[in-house]
Amino acid sequence: MPALVLLGAQWGDEGKGKATDLLGGSVDYVVRYQGGNNAGHTVVVGDQKYALHLLPSGILSPGCTPVIGNGVVVDPSVLLSELSGLNERGVDTSKLLISGNAHIITPYNVTVDKVTERFLGKRKIGTTGRGIGPTYSDKINRVGIRVQDLYDESILTQKVEAALDVKNQLLTKLYNRRAIAVDQVVEELLAYAEKLAPYVTDTVLVLNRALEENKVVLFEGGQGTLLDIDHGTYPFVTSSNPTAGGACTGAGVGPTKISRVIGILKAYTTRVGAGPFPTELFDADGEALRRIGGERGVTTGRDRRCGWFDAVIARYATRVNGLTDFFLTKLDVLTGWEEIPVCVAYEIDGKRVEELPYSQSDFHHAKPIYETLPGWSEDITKAKSFSDLPKNAQNYVKALEEMSGAPISAIGVGPGRDETIEINSFL
Repeated sequence: MPALVLLGAQWGDEGKGKATDLLGGSVDYVVRYQGGNNAGHTVVVGDQKYALHLLPSGILSPGCTPVIGNGVVVDPSVLLSELSGLNERGVDTSKLLISGNAHIITPYNVTVDKVTERFLGKRKIGTTGRGIGPTYSDKINRVGIRVQDLYDESILTQKVEAALDVKNQLLTKLYNRRAIAVDQVVEELLAYAEKLAPYVTDTVLVLNRALEENKVVLFEGGQGTLLDIDHGTYPFVTSSNPTAGGACTGAGVGPTKISRVIGILKAYTTRVGAGPFPTELFDADGEALRRIGGERGVTTGRDRRCGWFDAVIARYATRVNGLTDFFLTKLDVLTGWEEIPVCVAYEIDGKRVEELPYSQSDFHHAKPIYETLPGWSEDITKAKSFSDLPKNAQNYVKALEEMSGAPISAIGVGPGRDETIEINSFL
């Protein structure tokens, strides 16, 4: 049962799309198991660049079946637009499967997300405003709309009425907004039913049968470990579980079927949105990392906050996810620095702390303790093996591996599909 989970080991944007795409040619199914179009993957194939927001990266790999699992929240308009854009570029999207149990991001979820964030003012979380959080909230409150509801108008109407009973009270009496008409929402959602119908199925059954037949299934997480609703830097997190456990609930596959868990690590650290970030840089080095690394959010378009590599976070990701391997990305971005600091621990209230503090307050006050490693100036984008890397680059990778607690099995040395050094096979 060769089932692999591939996830972000930092705050997201680590390069999961490239990693998934590289494995896509060797796997039979690639599954998104959580999140929505608040995640984004950039995949470079030849001279073509693809920005994916909701679709699994495996959709770019011929012969691979891309799956949107039950744990994902789906904005139908975004999904159909993304499919149309790929079709226009000659990408075959006909093999896509969508779980009938996945929840729909409705127009009122988007409205609530935006007005709530504005209402919070300086206390805002930094959401993408795409309705992700309110949709997951509806799911937990048992007033959510699922994909399968699009095929029963009576049930759909009842569920929309139930959801809007409270939301219209909030919109009109608290936020001073107009009430949303039930009929309008139902009509808009029903318009998507026919277009989505060819893709909708029981993905839990499909994936478990595939594993029974020894097919290779790759579970692809959005965002990253430190954005997990349970294990991230709460409340500055997403509304789902990008960690490895989320793959089981978000795709309907038991934990005993998972064979490897691969964490994607950027050779430095970035995050988008608000929240604590101990190694964040506000100087020329931070700006250089942002510029050289092209650190702008695929989905949000926001500049990413940049900082040096944080080994404390990497160790935490190893522990929380049970990581078996790391895929280190964007090593090439660090070319040109004479010395590269790496955060090995934190100072909190005058004490050295080597593990992520469970206290939100402590983490907010954590100051990085750095060790400095010698850098390199040689171009590494043409390297095909670990021995092709400059000695200082090799030592940097070895140091990160030792600090992080799991072997680094692949290294990204450029944005292209072929600009990767494979040390150990993931399959």
